[in-house]
Amino acid sequence: MLTQPVPATPAARPLRRTLARALLSDWFVLWLTLAYFLILLPVLPTLGTPANLANLLSNAWPLLVVALGQTFVMTIGGIDLSQGAVIGLTSTLGAALIATAGPPEVLSKAPIWGLLIFEDGGVLAGQLWLGLLAMLLAGALVGLVNGTLVAWLDMPAFMVTLVSLITVGAFAIWLTQSENIRNLPDSYVALGKGEIVSVYIGPKEEPQIPRRQVHELVTYAALVAVTLAVALHLLLERTAFGRQVLAVGANRRAAEIAGVPVRRIIVLVFVLSSLCATVGAVLYSARLEAGRPTLGEGTFLLDVIGATVIGGTSLFGGKGKVLWTVFGVLFFVLLSNSLNLMNLSTFHIDMVKGGVILAAALLDVARTRLLRGMA
Repeated sequence: MLTQPVPATPAARPLRRTLARALLSDWFVLWLTLAYFLILLPVLPTLGTPANLANLLSNAWPLLVVALGQTFVMTIGGIDLSQGAVIGLTSTLGAALIATAGPPEVLSKAPIWGLLIFEDGGVLAGQLWLGLLAMLLAGALVGLVNGTLVAWLDMPAFMVTLVSLITVGAFAIWLTQSENIRNLPDSYVALGKGEIVSVYIGPKEEPQIPRRQVHELVTYAALVAVTLAVALHLLLERTAFGRQVLAVGANRRAAEIAGVPVRRIIVLVFVLSSLCATVGAVLYSARLEAGRPTLGEGTFLLDVIGATVIGGTSLFGGKGKVLWTVFGVLFFVLLSNSLNLMNLSTFHIDMVKGGVILAAALLDVARTRLLRGMA
């Protein structure tokens, strides 16, 4: 026996409209983040300490940079699983090129020994900008291959980038035989750890300020991440390229009929994603003071995709905003931080993260249905 859906009562309609407006609001995830923070603060007072807040921001900047590239890929209806491998490759390559010294006992068996790095340093030691340019070119090459295979051979983005994840990641490990490259120049390390503005929390009468009470407020990593976020926001919202990206994600066939260069857009988006991953590699490796071929492995990709999806970028394509990703990164970093403060095991933390990402996917479905119902 078929039953008809019960129409909403007049009293329930305003509530439903309010709920719909909240779910569709650009600021929904930000309000959710603030609510989560305020609810946990009485239980976890450490969450609101200046030191922890500074740590939250330092974790957010490199993740935001990488998630921005993922936002563009997901907006065209794709996914880039190779970002972690790009981070490992470019951080290793950059470190080898600009290192100030190379210990033979660590790297003598690596294929790059005697080719890119020597005992007295890398071939571009002292030339930071050339090293950064080489990293960006290597990252762009991976994105170009991914985009070309997806756009011109109509291969699924999931399969192409999964192969890149495995191949590029293995290549990065082979280059150094799984060894990390240290001895990075101070100018490079400053990109990940350098402070522009710091704040002091403590009594003013102390003659010597304890280092633990000086907290980062504005860092070079923050400057890089915010500048990139503003630039990509303008690119997506205010340019013909951004409108074409949204059109390809909404309906690729309709975009082709309308004259949008769909294949070129797809290739450029994957190149952009790899470039963002490369910038993230700079910030991560500079912060760790080492190039690591395994830097983007583990659950890193879960964090990137999770932050992007939680922000509101649609898994179905055609809907994405840089602002959403900024809020998604803030929520995901806060979630990870709070779970660590609860002293949960790594397994439990990953389980909670997976559940939150699933909830974000369900929220995306609910938003899509709301939009269709309002159309």
